[in-house]
Amino acid sequence: HVQLVESGGASVKTGGMVQLSCVASGFNMPSYCLAWFRQAPGAEREMIAGIDSVDTRKYSDAVKGRFTISRDNAKNTLYLQMDSLKPEDTAMYYCASARNPQLPRGTWFLGGTWQLWGQGTQVTVS
Repeated sequence: HVQLVESGGASVKTGGMVQLSCVASGFNMPSYCLAWFRQAPGAEREMIAGIDSVDTRKYSDAVKGRFTISRDNAKNTLYLQMDSLKPEDTAMYYCASARNPQLPRGTWFLGGTWQLWGQGTQVTVS
C-alpha cells in the first residue's frame, strides 16, 4: 500500500522543540523528493521544507534557521526537527512526496509538484 504516515505532533510552549517523522511505504523512497507542508486554520497550505535524493534542502523563509529536514532512506523515514517554536508555527503538518529524484528550480513550493500526501499531525505552540 502506497502511503505516508506522519507522527510526532505535540503541544509545546513557545521556544520548545518537536521532531516530526513521516514513514513511507509502498514506493522506492530514496529516489523521491520529499517535503513538509503545513496548514494553519484559515490559511492555505504552504511548503516549509523539502529535500531531494541527493540531500539538497529547501526551506521557506518562515522556518529557515529553526527547522531542519532530513531523511533516513534505510528506515524509509523523513524527519522535521523543529526548534525555537513560535505560536505562529501552530498548524497541521503534512509530509509529501514527488516522483522525481530532483526538482527544477521554482517548483519546490508549488503544491501541484507533490503527488502523495500523508494525513497530517498537529503541532500547537502556546
